[in-house]
Amino acid sequence: MTDVTQDLVKLYAESDALGIGELVRSKQVKASEIIETAIHIIEDLNPKLNAVIIETFDLARSLSAVPNNGLFAGVPYLLKNLGTMWKDTALTFGTPYLKDFVCPVDSEIVRKMKASGLVPVGRSNTPEYGWCITSEPRLYGPTVNPWNPDITPGGSSGGSAAAVAARIVPIADASDGGGSIRVPASCCGVVGLKPSRGRMSYGPHEADMWFGSIYFLCNTRTVRDTAAYLDAVSGNLPGDPYHAPRPEKSWLAGLSDRPRKLNIGYTLRAPWGEPFAPAVKAAVENAVKLFESLGHTVEEYDVKTDIEAAWWPYNDIIAIETFTEFTQHAKFVGHPPREEDLEPFNWSMLEYAKTLSAAEYSASIGAVRKAGQSIAAELAAFDVFVSPTLTQPPRPVGYWSMTDGNRERYLDRWSDAAYMFSHNISGLPAMSLPLSLGDGDTPIGIQIVGRHGDEATLLRLAAQAEEVEPWIGRKPAVCAI
Repeated sequence: MTDVTQDLVKLYAESDALGIGELVRSKQVKASEIIETAIHIIEDLNPKLNAVIIETFDLARSLSAVPNNGLFAGVPYLLKNLGTMWKDTALTFGTPYLKDFVCPVDSEIVRKMKASGLVPVGRSNTPEYGWCITSEPRLYGPTVNPWNPDITPGGSSGGSAAAVAARIVPIADASDGGGSIRVPASCCGVVGLKPSRGRMSYGPHEADMWFGSIYFLCNTRTVRDTAAYLDAVSGNLPGDPYHAPRPEKSWLAGLSDRPRKLNIGYTLRAPWGEPFAPAVKAAVENAVKLFESLGHTVEEYDVKTDIEAAWWPYNDIIAIETFTEFTQHAKFVGHPPREEDLEPFNWSMLEYAKTLSAAEYSASIGAVRKAGQSIAAELAAFDVFVSPTLTQPPRPVGYWSMTDGNRERYLDRWSDAAYMFSHNISGLPAMSLPLSLGDGDTPIGIQIVGRHGDEATLLRLAAQAEEVEPWIGRKPAVCAI
């Protein structure tokens, strides 16, 4: 086992994923030294955060002994405890119902992760079955925010974002069905890009998920890591139902191109629920001023599509899709879930799904697709559209508890994330940037949305903002350095 020195911890914690990969490829450090450093930091910080709930240290050590020349050679990585299949690793979806599940195959995205050199040191905490914007499963307990243990790190990729913010790992797996990449990025002050519909394959075990409304990517501290990861894992399998065009130049290489003068729209109005909190409104106004100072044209515009009206049929779809997923999992477990197996909200979702007819399910699909089409058509006038990631600062731990079995009451509280699911259904790429710290060093994310297939413009604009308002040096209260 490698002795972990403070100099090695400092080097590791101050490097992004691409920087660590370069250190390993150039033989300035060994991959085994990097992995032992990550393990050391997990053992030191995780008791304070509860971000890593399944350890894969033996796998990481074995992989670090095998040479790899990928961009992310030897880079420690956290798999999300939801959906991402790395063969022979445990995957519980945050529920005791699946506590014995072991992945039988690799996801297509994992095959690409392996080729890039990423090394999983564990799985990050998520809410049970993922449909929550905090990460507080009954099975593992809550993840807390490294900036402030009293506030949520967001969800469902909360463990991933908290670990990246605390510099436990420089990059971590994240997925998004209603903001689950972007919400935790906002709450933890890191970067989170939800790519365009069709950018990733769901294969080989799935052809489609929530009619193209689930997305996979990562949480990082730097824009260039996000761009490089998008290069590494994007692409399709034959027969995939959705596709997105690739740019001629890689997303990482494209960062060297300054954005042309962009037409940027922005909003200061919540589509439903509470108005923007004062700190959130100020953060959006400051971001707009920043983009204008960079030479872009800005124009206030409020989305006219009834986003709140689309929320309820979207959740009807999710209820049916969740019921179907549990039906599939019952084949492994040997029996369908019982009420005591699940948190009350998830049980209420299953019970509600039983009340929906095929005609109602079909009508919900049509309504959601129409709303997504309408949002995309409205925003087509802009190169980029700006909103807050969340309309309110991070809520206290416990605010989004899935112990509430009243489905409608629980879902009615999601207005904070109104600008999240709207781009799951629109299919447009959307990115949360850590451009603001509110009172008490509370991260407030700004969302930038682009046209379908045009992650390149978002990444270039984000890199431009990162250059003039650098956030990488920020350190939360719980941090490796």
